[in-house]
Amino acid sequence: QVQLVESGGGLVQSGGSLRLSCVASGMIFGGYDMGWFRQAPGKEREFVADISRSGVNQYYVDSVKGRFAISRDNAKKTVYLQMNSLKPEDTGVYYCNAVRGASPFFPSWGQGTQVTVSS
Repeated sequence: QVQLVESGGGLVQSGGSLRLSCVASGMIFGGYDMGWFRQAPGKEREFVADISRSGVNQYYVDSVKGRFAISRDNAKKTVYLQMNSLKPEDTGVYYCNAVRGASPFFPSWGQGTQVTVSS
């Protein structure tokens, strides 16, 4: 059974930084592209960024491009999201999942990690 455990969220001021981590188990981690998603209060969950199986290629939505960086460590079965220059509109619960394009691959999600950016 696939398990995804996110951590690293918190409360930061606008302009601050956070580094999120997601540890995966129950899957062949290196066999999947991985991505981060977020869900703002009252909104649908949205795709944020993904990284290829090898880690060579990354993709970001326009709203986070230049501020966020996704990376992975296949030996640790972990995907990271470094978030810099945070804005209040980045507030939400952040989740990871394997991805196919910009869509989540596994139907189940972890508990997510809350990111709150104050203005």
